Amino acid sequence: MFSKIVMAKTNHVEYLNYIMAHPRMTVLIIGGLMLLIQLYYYLYYYLRIFGVSKPKDAESHNPPLSVIICARDEDENLRNHLPPILEQAYPNYEVIVVDDCSTDDTEAVLNGFAQKYPHFRVTRIKQDDNFSHGKKLALTVGIKAAKNNWLVFTDADCRPASKNWLRSLSACMKPGKELVLGYGGYEKEGGLLNSLIRYETLFIALQYFTFSAARRTYMGVGRNLAYTKDLFFKNKGFASHYQLASGDDDLFVQQATTERNTARCADPDAFTYSVPKRSFAAWNSQKRRHLTTSGHYKPSIRRRLAWEPLSRVLFWASIVMSLLWFPSFWPYIAGAAALRWLFQIIVLAKTTRQLNEKKLFFPALGYDILIPFLYFYFWAHNLISVKPNRWK
Repeated sequence: MFSKIVMAKTNHVEYLNYIMAHPRMTVLIIGGLMLLIQLYYYLYYYLRIFGVSKPKDAESHNPPLSVIICARDEDENLRNHLPPILEQAYPNYEVIVVDDCSTDDTEAVLNGFAQKYPHFRVTRIKQDDNFSHGKKLALTVGIKAAKNNWLVFTDADCRPASKNWLRSLSACMKPGKELVLGYGGYEKEGGLLNSLIRYETLFIALQYFTFSAARRTYMGVGRNLAYTKDLFFKNKGFASHYQLASGDDDLFVQQATTERNTARCADPDAFTYSVPKRSFAAWNSQKRRHLTTSGHYKPSIRRRLAWEPLSRVLFWASIVMSLLWFPSFWPYIAGAAALRWLFQIIVLAKTTRQLNEKKLFFPALGYDILIPFLYFYFWAHNLISVKPNRWK
């Protein structure tokens, strides 16, 4: 037994010495390992997008719903986006807007809607100079005001994709389910930034849908999310992360999800679309705020989310270096790149079609490399500067 241990250690030392004597071989070894990691993510997680489909029997299950929207100085967005929410083709629902200390014309806009729609209600939070609060208080006020057990959340700058938004979401609210993840995309506009924002949103949706399908649910988006009032209070609401500016969607979902209580709705009728940021500085601020919650994720989730982009960058870096240092190996190196591209193309084709973002397919091939570097930039920016702490 002792001799086997000694031999094993000797072999490891020999391997280490060989690698140190031939440093370029390390590139091939790292490239092979990163390819395996990438294939693991595509085969075990991302291909599950094929199982995230349009729910069936949308007419069979229509529980009473309470739609909750929190708004602070959103008069223009409410004027534009509330009507399609209030005019849903759904038999039994209410819409609650929590007016959180608005100083613009939000109050007048909401009063006008309240006179026209009997199923619309407003709850107001008045400014208190002795007490500061974030969006989570407004959400809690709205949840307590809700008459129904099933709650649907969206934002003031969001519009539903169709009049069947609530009907399609409700098809997933079957017995045993307490949480429904929806897709919240961004409006299509011209320009590189808009395309980049929409792709990044698409890829995040691919991750949280497929991770959830693998029973590793870790987030939803507050732009299109549903859960029960019972689930909220059973998990003590936002108490465990109330001090954070973000986390009303992802951190709550992490603490409330179980292996079987979460459903995924990928019906295009059930999507919402938000107004996108129109400058890189505004998007940078938004992404930095979102990243402030990532340090509070469970360690296993943080590892899984970190290894995918890291292995992606290392894989492509090793491909380039291998071609430079081992040109005679080009058929094998090209084969490794083609294999990874094959699965990426299959998954992207399905995801862009499933989430109705078809024109993002070709740009996505380039953004695939760019996004990890942008995440590093957002993360580094948070380290060296004051973290953004906005209400929304």
